[in-house]
Amino acid sequence: MVVTPIDPVSDARVAHNTALLNGQTYHYLLGVPRDGKFRATAFLIHGWPDLCMGWRYQIPFLLDMGFRVVAPDLMGFGGTDAPQVPPNPINLYGYKRAADDIAELARQLGAPKIVLGGHDWGGFVVWRTAEWHHELVTHVFSVCTPYTEPQKHYYSTEDLVKGPLPQFGYQLQLAGVEVEAKIQSKEKIRQFLNGMYGGKGPNGELAFDPAKGLLFENLPKLGKGKFFSDKELDYYVDQYSRNGMHGNLNWYRARKANWEEDQGLLNKGTIDIPTLFIQANYDSVLKPSMAKEMEKHLTNLSRGEVDASHWALIQKPDEVNAIVKKWLEKVGFGVSKSSL
Repeated sequence: MVVTPIDPVSDARVAHNTALLNGQTYHYLLGVPRDGKFRATAFLIHGWPDLCMGWRYQIPFLLDMGFRVVAPDLMGFGGTDAPQVPPNPINLYGYKRAADDIAELARQLGAPKIVLGGHDWGGFVVWRTAEWHHELVTHVFSVCTPYTEPQKHYYSTEDLVKGPLPQFGYQLQLAGVEVEAKIQSKEKIRQFLNGMYGGKGPNGELAFDPAKGLLFENLPKLGKGKFFSDKELDYYVDQYSRNGMHGNLNWYRARKANWEEDQGLLNKGTIDIPTLFIQANYDSVLKPSMAKEMEKHLTNLSRGEVDASHWALIQKPDEVNAIVKKWLEKVGFGVSKSSL
């Protein structure tokens, strides 16, 4: 299932649109099958440090399956607004706000039901969207990001790092001020993105250590990230330069706000719609051990796996797409294009 990825600058398969959602302007990609008819609407939600274009290999195959595809830049990313915190509240960068904005965009697009796909932060968002807006979401798939149930007790990032998840140490750095202060110029943003997407130095130097975060001293040494074309990298650099790092890093500062809003989901029961989780076996942060207990909460869960890093969507796109396609066909999206 080899696909030609969406071109970030100009591609007839998608339109770059904007929408005002609950007071903030979002940028999103919109794709419709060539014949103008679609069987369902799929929303694809990216993570960090990514953009809607992180789904560039998945959008084409979903269009070929007859889906209308919507891929927004999340709050603080790309062409979407990046409100400053403070004075704005941090929960602008939380799961519930993202879920509410997805629901509003679906309403504006006339989609009473949607299929949701997520990766990284987007995975957390789609799981919560299925809980906050269960009347809207019919199917969910998540790449790399396992479902985690709402917690009655608050555990800070420090608690997690000292306890079961030492590989989350990087989140302490990202939630602080250092990255925002040091990654500002286009040159630094380019170095940062190269490093996060697999670029290495002449002696194998890396940009990122999950337990520590960005290794600033290595950034100038790195070659181009191996998962980008030149045009794709230029697009990402331009988009990350629009508003700087403040907005996208706020996602790491919203942990307590997310927990507070999650209290409204306690004791809501299981998620019974069809769900799919794709494990990236070499993900150094979202490790396979984190996904062991999902069946307790997802009663209609399918699983897949790929031998890939965290960037499975673009590292092993054909394998990811094949797993998603097989699952979609199994849960009701076979040859017929009956609308949903």
